[in-house]
Amino acid sequence: MTAAYLVKGNDANLRDRVVDRLVAELVGDEDRSLVVEDFTLPGGTGDDDDEARADVVAAVENAVSSPPFMTAHRVVVLRGVGLLKAEIAEPLVRYLDAPLDTTRLVLVAGGGAMPPSLAKKLKAVGCEERAPDSEKTKDVLADAVRNANLRIEPEAAKYVTDHLGDDAGRVNSLVEALRSAYGSEAVLGVDDVMPYLGDAGAVPGYLLTNAIEAGDPAGALEVLHRLLHAPSQRDAKAMHPLQVLAILLGYYRRLLRLDDPSVRTSADAVAALDGRVKEFPARKALDSARSLGTDGIRQAFDALHQADLDLKGARGIPPDAVVEVLVVRLARLARSPGRGNASRRR
Repeated sequence: MTAAYLVKGNDANLRDRVVDRLVAELVGDEDRSLVVEDFTLPGGTGDDDDEARADVVAAVENAVSSPPFMTAHRVVVLRGVGLLKAEIAEPLVRYLDAPLDTTRLVLVAGGGAMPPSLAKKLKAVGCEERAPDSEKTKDVLADAVRNANLRIEPEAAKYVTDHLGDDAGRVNSLVEALRSAYGSEAVLGVDDVMPYLGDAGAVPGYLLTNAIEAGDPAGALEVLHRLLHAPSQRDAKAMHPLQVLAILLGYYRRLLRLDDPSVRTSADAVAALDGRVKEFPARKALDSARSLGTDGIRQAFDALHQADLDLKGARGIPPDAVVEVLVVRLARLARSPGRGNASRRR
């Protein structure tokens, strides 16, 4: 049996379920209370936080280096290894040079990327990696419903998937509630699932630019509100208005680079964007740049500039209101007639 395991995954709830299954597998028939020691690294960016993390690592080092008591083996779990700096992780690297046969070390992702020295050592010792089968809400829902011996109508499945967005980690608790409410073998429709859904989940940022690109102010506002107010398990905090502004700036900078008569094909667009995007999104961006035209792109940057000033206190407007006005202006700009290629400079 391997000396170390690494549990990956972006969604904390899904990742924790993998950890629970792995720990149960490693504990076997032993007494969990005697076998398992579970540690979590604290967050924060200050020196005191680094000291606190160093203290946790020292406790983990002591645990993994100690023989089991009244059991055949010991399982030590450390959560949030992405928070570790290289120097703080060094005791774990040293331990893995000569791990105890009776210890199973379970490292759990979270907080960022782990130090390269630790990642390299884990690879060298043959660390076994575990992760959720999928983190797509649609896939997680299908698996959870099947495992719960329920059936969900296609319209209801789509409704749940759209409502939860990126928050796939909420699926299992939702399905457990549905099974408790309706029993096994129930067939669930939209009306059955609606009362159990709770708040709308977070959505990916590209849905905002998609709605703006489609010239849909109402749709853009709906996505914006979910970005601002629907925290997900991927990120415990809702998105800040400045983060929304950064998404929009990146999008319009891409269009600006494509606002060039020499960029005519999808291949040209990929090259103009330094090969950082694939052909389909490059083509899509090129079409948007052509639709907006030079004047439209200029107006978009004027709106972005004013929003940047307002978010930094220029006019005392609440930040949420600033980005709401911004996305409506951009969406209306996208559907304004009479620009297109005629407004492009030649």
